[in-house]
Formats: sequence, C-alpha cells, structure tokens
Amino acid sequence: MAQRRVRAYVGLGANLGEAAGTLAAAIHALAALPDSRLVAVSRLYATDPVGDTDQPEFRNAAVALDVPAGPDLATGATFLLVALKGLEIAFGRQARRRWGPRELDLDLLVFGRARLAIDRPAAARSRDAVVDPAKASRLLEVPHPSAAERLFVLAPLADLAEGLIPAGWHESVASARRRREIAEGPTAVRPIAEWDRVAGDWRPLAEPAST
Repeated sequence: MAQRRVRAYVGLGANLGEAAGTLAAAIHALAALPDSRLVAVSRLYATDPVGDTDQPEFRNAAVALDVPAGPDLATGATFLLVALKGLEIAFGRQARRRWGPRELDLDLLVFGRARLAIDRPAAARSRDAVVDPAKASRLLEVPHPSAAERLFVLAPLADLAEGLIPAGWHESVASARRRREIAEGPTAVRPIAEWDRVAGDWRPLAEPAST
C-alpha cells in the first residue's frame, strides 16, 4: 500500500556566514529526508532583521515538500519538526537571544490541512528555548502561529502557494503578504535569486533595467 503523504511548507532563514549557500545546502538536506520529495523552492529573499536590527540582513526562502503523513497528522508533523531541528543542529545552530542572528532557522509553516497545538518532544524544541522565554513553549502549533504577521515568511510562501488559505486563517497567503507589505514597506523583503533545479543552487535575478 502506498504511504499517505501530505504537502508541508517549510521556511528557511540564515544571516551568519555565507547565508545563501547555507540555505542551498539546507534545501538539499530537506530533499534528502527519508520518504520525502522536494516539490518546489521559492525565490531567495534579502530581508531586514526584525526586532533586533543590529545584525546582518537575513536570507529567507521556503520550500514545499511532500512528506509522510504518519499514522495521524499530529504524529507526522512532529516527526517532520524533529527532523528540522536535527538539521538546524547539524548546520551549527547555536542558542541565542530572541530575534538574534541565526546559522540556520527551519520553521514548519503549514502541514496539509492540519491545525494543531500539541506537546512536542524534547528533540523538537527550539535551541533558543533555554535563553528565550518566547521559545520555551512545549507546544507545536501548526500553522506556524506567527507566519501571518511576518513578511519574510509570507513573501517566499506566496511564491509557492499564493492562493493557499492555511487552516484557521481567514485570508489567503497572497492577501496576508499584501497586508504586511503595506505595514512593513515594499523594500523590507527583496527577491534576489531564484532556484536553479539543474544546478541545485541559486541563480541571481537580473537587475532591473535603468531608465
């Protein structure tokens, strides 16, 4: 019997070291997760830091993955989150202050039509939980509870699924993106590259023609 799968969306971010290269390597690692298939990759965005602005700008992207649904959606989402946190550690993620710099950040944004708020095992908890009270929650919440208010999440997610209305939302991803662009300004998140499937790396976007 074929294994049941679900479409998951994962947000990626980094601003330490060669951040674009880190995200490219992370995309390959996500594609290699057991029984998973990489469906699509968003454009790469340069984004202004949020909260703590005294740090390098971020590189952000998102991917669509078809992953095992598990015996139930809560179990499947937990398995995927454990894998994401394991990859963060493998890429050298260190515990830092809230909104601080990141070697690699992987967020489970959407897991099919699941709407979850469940206890997460220790292996699925944030590395920042020991220093950031906001990350100390043991709940796994899907869709990601802050996604609708973060342009650096919504812009790449809209590349992949602009018409998607995640469970519990009352607007599409594209509508949420437009709303946040008005709030944050059109230059807060800027597309700078696209994914080249053949090369398996980022290809810079052409510069707009000067007038």
